[in-house]
Amino acid sequence: METKVNYALVGGFVLVLSSALIAVILWLSSGGGWQKKYDLYLALVDESVAGLNLNAAVKYRGVDVGKVRDIQLDAQNPQQVRLTFAIIRGTPIKEDTEAVLKTQGLTGIAYVELDGGSMDSPPLRANAPGEYPVIRTKPSLAARLENLLSTVLAKLDSTTDNFNKILSDQNRVAITNTLADMAVFTRTLAARQRTIDAAITSAARTFDNSARVSAQMSPVLESVDNGATAVSSAAKKVELMGTDVRRLTDTAPELQHLVGELNILSASLRRVVEETERNPRSFLFGRNPVPTGPGENTEGSRK
Repeated sequence: METKVNYALVGGFVLVLSSALIAVILWLSSGGGWQKKYDLYLALVDESVAGLNLNAAVKYRGVDVGKVRDIQLDAQNPQQVRLTFAIIRGTPIKEDTEAVLKTQGLTGIAYVELDGGSMDSPPLRANAPGEYPVIRTKPSLAARLENLLSTVLAKLDSTTDNFNKILSDQNRVAITNTLADMAVFTRTLAARQRTIDAAITSAARTFDNSARVSAQMSPVLESVDNGATAVSSAAKKVELMGTDVRRLTDTAPELQHLVGELNILSASLRRVVEETERNPRSFLFGRNPVPTGPGENTEGSRK
């Protein structure tokens, strides 16, 4: 018994299975479920990007974190090149992160190196919705060397121009005359060498004598200084004496009054001493009554 096969159904199944197999292969080759997600960033470069190609590596301190997605000139400023980076989501791109162009080895393959990004710096955000965050850039080593060489060459050209001006015909004649005058001056010095040596020797002796005189004058100056100090001290003492005299002058009336009272007291004491010498008994018993004069008793009796 022969089995009938539906070739159309078999062919259709084979086609569907082949299509599904091809789709799975393509999906797996493109990453499939393990495909990484990327964020887009923009960088504006003020130098030539020769050697940098699409899909060039973007590294963060040597670690591959993305690729160059797009390279084009800035329509508003042709001096700048707009680079679009596709960077793996989660890469710590901070506001102080900087991008610089570098070359790898001797092959000259260019790539973008990211650096910076301190711990305290916030994550880089877009300035407006629909725009890409802009990563700051700094000149590459080649650009810095080129600027340095340009500066050096400019200074060298300026130095050459100045040197040519110095070596003009007029200046050459002046330099020649100056050299000739220097030669004459040198010959004159050589001819008068003995006179110059003698003058130098005399000057040295003069300096020595001056040093001796200065050493001898030092004690004299010290004595003068001591005398000035003594005069100053005497002047201060005279000033103090003047102050004391003025104070005595101010108290003269009181002193005169006191002297007068002392004189009166001295006279009284002198009379007491004289009376005591004449009649010591009177010092103990007092004075004797004074005898009455003639006629005093009669007048008393009358009273």
